[in-house]
Amino acid sequence: MSRFRHIARGRKRWLGGLAFASSLFVLAIPASSGPTISPGQARGGVLPNPILFVTQFPIAADFTTIGSVFGNHRPEMNSAGRGGDLYLLYPDGTRRNLTQEAGFGMAGQQGSGAIAVRDPEVHWDGEKAVFSMVIGAPEQRFEVIETYWQLYEVTGLAPGQTAVITKVPNQPPRFNNVSPVYASDERILFISDRPRNGARHLYPQHDEYESTASNSGVWSLDPATGELQQLDHAPSGDFDPTVDSFGRVIFSRWDHLQRDQQADEDALQGDTFGTFNFVDESESAARIPRQEEVYPEPRAERTDLLAGTNLEGHNFNHFFPWMVRQDGRELETLNHVGRHELHDYFNRTINDDPNVEEFIAAVSGRFNTEELQNFLQIREDPTQPGRYFGIDAPEFRTHASGQILTLEGPPGLAADIMPLSYISHPDTRTVTPEGGTPPANHTGFLRNPLPLSDGSLLAVHTPETRADRNEGTRQNPQSRYNFRIRRMTASGSLWVPGAAVTAEIMKTISYWDPDELVQYSGPLWQLDPVEVRPRPRPAEPALPLPAPESSVFAAEGVDPAAFRQYLESQGLALIVSRNVTTRDEADRQQAFNISVPGGVSTTGAGGTMYQVAHLQLFQGDQVRGIGGIASPDEGRRILAQPLHDPRVDNPPDPSGPAGSVAVGLDGSVAAFVPTRRALTWQLTDPAGQGMVRERYWLTFQPGEIRVCASCHGLNSQDQAGQPVPTNPPEALRTLLQYWKANAFLFIDGFETGNTTAWSGVVGGP
Repeated sequence: MSRFRHIARGRKRWLGGLAFASSLFVLAIPASSGPTISPGQARGGVLPNPILFVTQFPIAADFTTIGSVFGNHRPEMNSAGRGGDLYLLYPDGTRRNLTQEAGFGMAGQQGSGAIAVRDPEVHWDGEKAVFSMVIGAPEQRFEVIETYWQLYEVTGLAPGQTAVITKVPNQPPRFNNVSPVYASDERILFISDRPRNGARHLYPQHDEYESTASNSGVWSLDPATGELQQLDHAPSGDFDPTVDSFGRVIFSRWDHLQRDQQADEDALQGDTFGTFNFVDESESAARIPRQEEVYPEPRAERTDLLAGTNLEGHNFNHFFPWMVRQDGRELETLNHVGRHELHDYFNRTINDDPNVEEFIAAVSGRFNTEELQNFLQIREDPTQPGRYFGIDAPEFRTHASGQILTLEGPPGLAADIMPLSYISHPDTRTVTPEGGTPPANHTGFLRNPLPLSDGSLLAVHTPETRADRNEGTRQNPQSRYNFRIRRMTASGSLWVPGAAVTAEIMKTISYWDPDELVQYSGPLWQLDPVEVRPRPRPAEPALPLPAPESSVFAAEGVDPAAFRQYLESQGLALIVSRNVTTRDEADRQQAFNISVPGGVSTTGAGGTMYQVAHLQLFQGDQVRGIGGIASPDEGRRILAQPLHDPRVDNPPDPSGPAGSVAVGLDGSVAAFVPTRRALTWQLTDPAGQGMVRERYWLTFQPGEIRVCASCHGLNSQDQAGQPVPTNPPEALRTLLQYWKANAFLFIDGFETGNTTAWSGVVGGP
């Protein structure tokens, strides 16, 4: 990496499909994007520090089981077999079974003391670790027991010490809590399947794909007090969070914002799945026949709904890298990276405008010549901050194992110049058909990449190239996969798995599943390695209000700090955008030339101009049931519903659709929104017809003021070649004036009769 090209870019923040720009900066970007990690054999194969890892019972099924891409949080016996342990491996090869030392786990027949373990993460001081463990197994045939993954801490990691394991206090009980990491302030961040509001009747949340149990996103816990916050309300789930060297929480998220495919099947083929609606999220809500969804546009399979329209049909499905501040603010994909930078193809929204076209990476002229579909199990390179290793794996068949890649995304690096590099060969994400010949460069599947502090790389590897399946029986299962932790070694410009870091760990186990007695004797999977070493505790930078918005607050005599306190007290956030007629120059898959009636317009090419007059907001409500009205399955799926949260009082938009605010003549929008609930939106024409649709769910925090610039964030310039908008948003002025005149009269929904309660928010006479 000796040659660099210097590229000036507008720095930006992003609100889903909206972004704002701040200062100009210059970055040194490598002219080529080959792997640069140093060979592991440079140190003779010696680990620079101990590693923690887990062993797990090998379950061949790969749908919502322990190794699956999604739904891997389930604790049932057929999803997470018992008998694994937490291990510590020292550089000299000495190996300790920490769970056994601490008195956890069982040998042979598994019963009430049986365990499974996962997801260790080391504290900043390197002297303890947090992990997830489930305890208990049926002790007789047909016995069904209630178990949950819960968080535990282990100490005594130094040689000569004895491991002590304690349960993390005050965590959500009777929910599955997995993938914990330490925040900078000693809070613990983790993934949970706790419903957004903790309501048991909403449990489990159903994902947007198969309507199966999903986790509900990233959570933050103060173990000392039990204070709990949801950082991201994810309708289909978040995975594997980590806190990077810049203090950002980086994680994979399943983005699947499309209509319910089970409901579509019911509509087209009869009542196959028994989908229906609840009238609201309450426990006593009436069950009613399935209602037509209002957002987003129909899936491509619904030709009946698309007939007579110019819509192509909307399908959306990938696992992308996301980031959020440790307090939950500023949620967005990593540096606003999106499909234009990483995917090889996606379709246009409409089919009757030559300016709106399919995205084809090969002809787009983008910076990256490589592509990925998913980015899983993210780990930052300790020798190159802002460089992230991950796995591109298929959704099924390989237990989330595939190809190792790196994606560079330090703060400030524009999305359209984020280098994507292949570390293992692309063949390693290819499933060999039954009876077929593996591709020449397929060295087996890889997962859990672990870049080490000496520049070397470990990964979990199986030599199998076919899809996994049980080659035994239900009673005597035999997975094709044998996951072991190996050193990666250089082979030309790419990397291949080398020697294992430790010997196979064999175990003889039996348990009730609960209908059948499962018996197994053989190697356990080795997964989830993490390096045991002290690390600097990162601090998050300040987050000032940008100048254009500050000027509006000052002109209206409103103190931003006190205003944030008001928002926090009401469970609200404020979203602001400066000019929604602008969008990134690369985004030609939705309406391209946009204008506000009687106001600003942005033209990228000759042709059709699309008018936008309203921003329609949607909230994610758990109101879709499945399994039939008479006896439905437990839990509910989230659907996009027009904003109706009673806490929200935005300036009236009488000509707009439900849940909307007006677009200002300068192209700006501003709105109060509910917090810690998934939200999305679309720009509509004067008649309320969607013109530009958001493709992600976003979550906001109480007191957050989220400022963005454009309708789809600008990496460098908009469709007209213009830089990021800097106009003071007039819609914000309108909202503050409305708020000053009306909102003071209502605190927690009750009329106060005066304005003294929040008089300190407004300055001036």
